[in-house]
Amino acid sequence: MTEAKRLAAEKAIDYVEDGMIVGVGTGSTVAYFIDALARMRDRIAGAVSSSDQSTQRLRAHGIEVMELNATGSLALYVDGADECDPHKRLIKGGGAALTREKIIAEASKRFVCIVDPAKRVDVLGKFPLPVEVIPMARSLVAREIVAMTGGQPVWRDGVVTDNGNWILDVHGLSIVDPLGLERDLSQVPGVVCVGLFARRPADVVIVGGEPPLVL
Repeated sequence: MTEAKRLAAEKAIDYVEDGMIVGVGTGSTVAYFIDALARMRDRIAGAVSSSDQSTQRLRAHGIEVMELNATGSLALYVDGADECDPHKRLIKGGGAALTREKIIAEASKRFVCIVDPAKRVDVLGKFPLPVEVIPMARSLVAREIVAMTGGQPVWRDGVVTDNGNWILDVHGLSIVDPLGLERDLSQVPGVVCVGLFARRPADVVIVGGEPPLVL
């Protein structure tokens, strides 16, 4: 799938315009996008990054990384996903950057999601749903998730987010109402962010292939 990821990332460059501040996500597919973006770094104003990992890669290519508080709204955000349904709703957070990713997606006029073909599903949930939690609330949130969904939350032991929090990965879900589940889980005290992007789905999905498929 490496080539499919690269092709999707290269296609996303078509959405980058001169003078833009580009929102940049996290993950293996986005890494190819950052490398492609570097070839036109003198034509963009800079980037807003969703993770320390992406920030380091952007800066290594000589791309200025800016703070979202300073830039205001963005014209474009490019990121990957762990799953994508036919309505462009996503599961994200495999790289533990879901909170910052969701913030930048909300701040962006256009969200372009780049995926390989394996990420397309009819119903979200085969990929475990990441939920970022305040550490002291881990057990409380896990019990609430079981009661609410019947899914099985597993603590991603040893992983600390860039925000200093922990991740629960919820297994065994078939998410027929992503918007409702995103809303309900977000109300549980101790939940920082739910890795469902249904309230703010992708605007464009690029599926890597020869040629790439634009949805």
